[in-house]
Amino acid sequence: MSGASESSAASGASGGFSHSEILSILFGLMLAMFLAALDQTIVATALPTIGEDLDDVMNLSWVVTAYLLASTTVTPLYGKLSDIHGRGVVLLVAIALFSLGSLACALSPNMLVLILARGLQGLGGGGLISLAQTIIADVISPRERGRYQGYIASVFAVASIAGPLVGGVFAQHFHWSLIFWINLPLGLAAFLVMRRMLPRLPRHGRSHKLDALGCALMVIASSSLLLALSWGGVHFTWGSWQILGLLALSVVTTAGFIRRMLTAEEPFLPLSMLSIPVVGYATGSVCFVYGTMIALTIMTPLYYETARGLSASEAGLALMPQMGCVVVGAMMGGQAMARLKHYKRPALIGLLVGVAGLLGVAYLPFGTPLSVEILLFSLSGAGMGMVFPLSTVCIQNAVPVHQLGTATGGANFFRALGAAVMVAVLGAVFATALGAGELGDIAQLAAGAGAASLHQAFGHVFAATGIALFLGLLFLARMPEMPLRDTVRDNADAIALE
Repeated sequence: MSGASESSAASGASGGFSHSEILSILFGLMLAMFLAALDQTIVATALPTIGEDLDDVMNLSWVVTAYLLASTTVTPLYGKLSDIHGRGVVLLVAIALFSLGSLACALSPNMLVLILARGLQGLGGGGLISLAQTIIADVISPRERGRYQGYIASVFAVASIAGPLVGGVFAQHFHWSLIFWINLPLGLAAFLVMRRMLPRLPRHGRSHKLDALGCALMVIASSSLLLALSWGGVHFTWGSWQILGLLALSVVTTAGFIRRMLTAEEPFLPLSMLSIPVVGYATGSVCFVYGTMIALTIMTPLYYETARGLSASEAGLALMPQMGCVVVGAMMGGQAMARLKHYKRPALIGLLVGVAGLLGVAYLPFGTPLSVEILLFSLSGAGMGMVFPLSTVCIQNAVPVHQLGTATGGANFFRALGAAVMVAVLGAVFATALGAGELGDIAQLAAGAGAASLHQAFGHVFAATGIALFLGLLFLARMPEMPLRDTVRDNADAIALE
């Protein structure tokens, strides 16, 4: 091949960007992703201090719920808007909203203002990760994307490890508002870097219309479901009229949403996209796998603290190998996609090992050395991590480039919804196994139980995560291995699927 043709091929694979330009874009995107990833971990350890300082512990859960509701429901909206108005402009809006919400959180004089500010922050945070993933797909071909996966995975590694530590230190030794003030310089840096790169980002010239009715139905359906899952068994019994009413509202609006998606001229979230085998099976797989990972980040430290008797800091340290292996697995999965023809085989093997690891933890006898459990959790983390780059790249590879935002936003929406469902299901499994009939979150239910009873109850929880991970494995096994594009443009197969 001649030097000119080699240069042309490299240009097509990277959307016309040089390696240094891609790294510059990635730096801005990594800052944006770090904002969202850090916010998911840094707030949790500061919640008790926030409740005491604002003299309102009863409504403390809304600090988490408000952000969860806002960020989850707007994720697919950001994807659609980016297809209409361009990725860069919409990402700048998301960064600005997130930063403005962070400022309002830091200045909140009472719990009500903090909850409303967290909702505003979530309206921005919901677009940061999915838009960053979409822009990466705009500038790096699916085949080449594994080369840069290490940079992307490092963002979540630092956030998952540093977030709880930094949040605890700020709340204990300084002031809890610092966990929100820290977002402002990070947000400003991300805004300035992306503002400079904005003229270079590609625009896909295809006219779109926003389906406002479909968007409204989706927001109502998902919000009512998330509220039911967040409140069920904690604030209200599962059979109460409040929970049943929310679930009924979710069912009715979901039915309306599906009908709208089937009849609208340009639906908000095309159901035909989910009918593409790659997209449908990859979305199903990552729902179970991501949901399992998020649920484990909540349940495993609680297990260490209650059944194992570790302190909060010791539990955080014990969780680090597990989360670190998730990142290692993500890097391995990305490299496999760049090098192997049958790129999903490593992830299948990793998930199989992960299922064995979780079932192993579930049935270990009481008194097993902690190091053995940490090893099994770490193996499961590596297996789960391998699925995340695989699912995202495969979904983006299977759809036309002018629908990248919609597809990526939709996948992240279902992923977040899967996580909320998994957390609620495992909480119900834990409460049932513990024989607790009263209301309360999982930490409250675990506080009064003995170590042996807790070990048995958590055994049921970890067995359930093993089953969920196995379901993710089945979905991934059914996903076709579509050839990965060597360019950022459409291939003939993707156009045919439109």
